[in-house]
Amino acid sequence: QVQLVESGGGLVQAGVSLRLSCAASGGTFSHYAMGWFRQAPGKEREFVASITGSGDNTYYADSVKGRFTISRDNAKNTVLLQMNSLKPEDTATYYCAGRVGTWISTMEDEYPYWGQGTQVTVSS
Repeated sequence: QVQLVESGGGLVQAGVSLRLSCAASGGTFSHYAMGWFRQAPGKEREFVASITGSGDNTYYADSVKGRFTISRDNAKNTVLLQMNSLKPEDTATYYCAGRVGTWISTMEDEYPYWGQGTQVTVSS
């Protein structure tokens, strides 16, 4: 069973970049597809990005495509979310999630392992 801990959130101005990190422990990291989700106040949690266990395939929500990049370093048991050109509507708590299996999923119900979340606030 894998444990996940996110870091890197903060308060930033619109247009700048921020990088989130998720450190995994307790499992063979490359066996897990990983995803990032976010939840804004008063809204349901939504899919942001995901990456296969090997890191060779990624998938993004339309709202972040071209601005966010998901990547992973299996040697360091880490998955990253590079967020560029941030907008106020990106304000949310960001969660790292993991699932056994190498294929991508956008469905939060298919991810049994979750971190505690890290807050990202983008001011205009």
